[in-house]
Amino acid sequence: MRVVDANVLLYAVNADARHHDRALEWLDRALAGEDTVGFSWIALIAFARLSTRAEIFTAPLSPAEAMNQIDEWISAPGGRVLHPGERHLGILTGLLEDLGTAGNLVNDAHLAALAIEHRATVVSYDNDFSRFTRARWSTPDDLLK
Repeated sequence: MRVVDANVLLYAVNADARHHDRALEWLDRALAGEDTVGFSWIALIAFARLSTRAEIFTAPLSPAEAMNQIDEWISAPGGRVLHPGERHLGILTGLLEDLGTAGNLVNDAHLAALAIEHRATVVSYDNDFSRFTRARWSTPDDLLK
């Protein structure tokens, strides 16, 4: 199983993005059933927030388009919404304590904790995930090799 970060989702729908082709190829193949893609609501909400902003996308999505895209992903054969379990708070706390910081890394730590809890790998283009030594992390490019 893979836990997908918002940046992969944004690259997959933004044809102007530098990682668009690889992000879209990996996501399409995984959602078609080659893998299981775990979606967190925090990443999905970030996608909706950022994909509808003209400052981010040349042609931003409408709110309806963003929500329809989310529905397509979570309804796909390989798509699944992940929820924190009973161990989540302890894992999250441990990850943040290991770093000795929080701030902008809290959302990333949440995704890393979900991945650990669900025995999954985080998929992201954000190198900050390498800081979570207890979590597995890959880019879509790595997974397409």
